[in-house]
Amino acid sequence: MAQKFRILWADDEIDLLKPHILFLEQKGYEITTVNSGVDAIDEVESENFDVIFLDEMMPGMTGLETLQQIKQIKPQIPVVMITKSEEEHIMDDAIGGKIADYLIKPLNPSQIWLSVKKILQNKQLIDTKTTQSYQQDFMQISMALGDARDPQDWEDIYKKLTFWELEIDETQNKSMLEVLETQKSEANSSFARFVKENYLDWMEEKNQEKPLLSNRVMKEKVFPKIQQGKPLFFIVIDNLRLDQWEEIESLISQYFVSEEKDTYFSILPTTTAFARNALFSGMMPLDMARFYPNLWEDEDSEEGKNNFEEDWLKINLEKNRLKIKFSYHKILQTQQGKAVLDQFHTLLQNDLNVLVYNFVDMVSHARTDMKMIRELAPDESAYRSLTRSWFEHSSLFELFKKIHQAGLEVMVTTDHGTKKVNKPYRIIGDKNVTTNLRYKQGKNLNYEPGKVFEVKRPEDAKLPRLNVSTSYVFAVEDYFFAYPNNYNYYVNYYKDTFQHGGISLEEMIVPFVHLKAKEG
Repeated sequence: MAQKFRILWADDEIDLLKPHILFLEQKGYEITTVNSGVDAIDEVESENFDVIFLDEMMPGMTGLETLQQIKQIKPQIPVVMITKSEEEHIMDDAIGGKIADYLIKPLNPSQIWLSVKKILQNKQLIDTKTTQSYQQDFMQISMALGDARDPQDWEDIYKKLTFWELEIDETQNKSMLEVLETQKSEANSSFARFVKENYLDWMEEKNQEKPLLSNRVMKEKVFPKIQQGKPLFFIVIDNLRLDQWEEIESLISQYFVSEEKDTYFSILPTTTAFARNALFSGMMPLDMARFYPNLWEDEDSEEGKNNFEEDWLKINLEKNRLKIKFSYHKILQTQQGKAVLDQFHTLLQNDLNVLVYNFVDMVSHARTDMKMIRELAPDESAYRSLTRSWFEHSSLFELFKKIHQAGLEVMVTTDHGTKKVNKPYRIIGDKNVTTNLRYKQGKNLNYEPGKVFEVKRPEDAKLPRLNVSTSYVFAVEDYFFAYPNNYNYYVNYYKDTFQHGGISLEEMIVPFVHLKAKEG
């Protein structure tokens, strides 16, 4: 054994446990024995141990009383409670005291060894298994990349890569993370080629090969589930990637079971103005701008890009002949979230409640603009952790709990994801070109072709044009557009930030989840 682990064992009949102690010593563990809770506390105060075995039925200070004292002195030490009793209240008290394991006498050596191994070498064993499993799956993913022919293939690949990213992130040394990042980069390169070859074909109404796109989500996923008299909640968390959803799902799973866990493709550009308006309106941007010019606002409009979401939703409901009672709420600040909770009872009078939460989007922007946030979330793992921390203490989580208490169903999705960008891509345009770093819309755009997706005729991508010579160009992989003027400053400022608007697995393939409240 590479590391010598130290065990403290407290039992008033410790001499009877000599065979078990010898067994553990032969396995390489160092054992200190005591006969009482008082002696155990003295040892804990003066020495360091990796795990403590504690008999519950000791005379004088009981095991539970000793446990309470130990947790006050050194709360981080794992404690295994050992007892002859199977009484439920003892078990409940021990578990409530944050024990690491619970064993019932008579003991056998293998049972004790398994408990120690589980506690002390759990991480190490999981690390080894995770590394081996990913190494085995690596070749299968590589083959899938070469064989991917349709949107479903890419959704499956992205889900698998996300799964391994989260698994490897849980390991201690993260030794396989660099390999995974290389494979993910390769996947994004192939995915960009796939989108460039197929996106314009997906715009054809009769195309049977196209994925579910933003403009069809509500009609195909949400509207069929609306039942009068049973409120349905539809929550859109702006900028939420698949990995971020996985990060918060473990918190939600205490209260809900998944009726459906899927993904859909965000339209281009993968931005709020285009993708979210398409989500709510049930239309592509070209039709929104053509038929409702009073509601359509371009990305850089001074009027704001999402002031009419409720209007778009109303149009979508009317178009689908749904005469229902609905509400719409956009939560940008803490007080707005609390206000929703305060009026929850009134939401129960609606057939559909639509809520948009903008926190994740605000974090991605704040991370770009504020050094402190960038320090807090220097990488993908920390960015996910920040999302989880926000959610755990948010009014949104409280809303989920209220929905659960009411025994209702909720659908959760987003409009698009984000991509961490690292490589600048030079582009030249006039003063009217959009400021977004992952796509540009304007006339006289000048750039080196290659690592971009060019749309010369916007109507082919169901996009509006500002003037006769307007074109769109989208960044792929982890590139971002930079102007020659002030180039170095611009690159240093935006490199290693999370952006959206372009083509990547993270931006385009986004989660859609249907949850049903657990009973009880």
